[in-house]
Amino acid sequence: MMQTFITCRDVMNQRYEIVDGLTTVADALKIMVEKNYRKVIINRRDHSDEFGMVELSDIARKVIGQNKSLERVNVYEIMSKPVISVRPEMNIKYCSRLFDTYNLRSAPVIENEELIGVVSYDDIVMNWIKLL
Repeated sequence: MMQTFITCRDVMNQRYEIVDGLTTVADALKIMVEKNYRKVIINRRDHSDEFGMVELSDIARKVIGQNKSLERVNVYEIMSKPVISVRPEMNIKYCSRLFDTYNLRSAPVIENEELIGVVSYDDIVMNWIKLL
């Protein structure tokens, strides 16, 4: 009997905005608040570059916690880059282990070198429960 499993493609979300690295933290935060997103993805400068990511926790730790101005800091200054990404066909069991190993909360889903979504612990758990 073939066991079916849940993939990152099955649970990924579209709750992110892609922004340029020169976007100010203030502008990125405005997008995040308006759309109720917890992260922005920083676009690659060219095909040989990597995606970056800024989460609300990065803004709290690296800007607010260090008493920096939201208008004077660009997202490239506080982003995680390169970010650990996952394949859309990865089993969520392994994605969860990857998150645990590298202390991640979410990861971009990359297919053919293009960003197609983001997967988070919340997505994994909430979708896994639905499929029980």
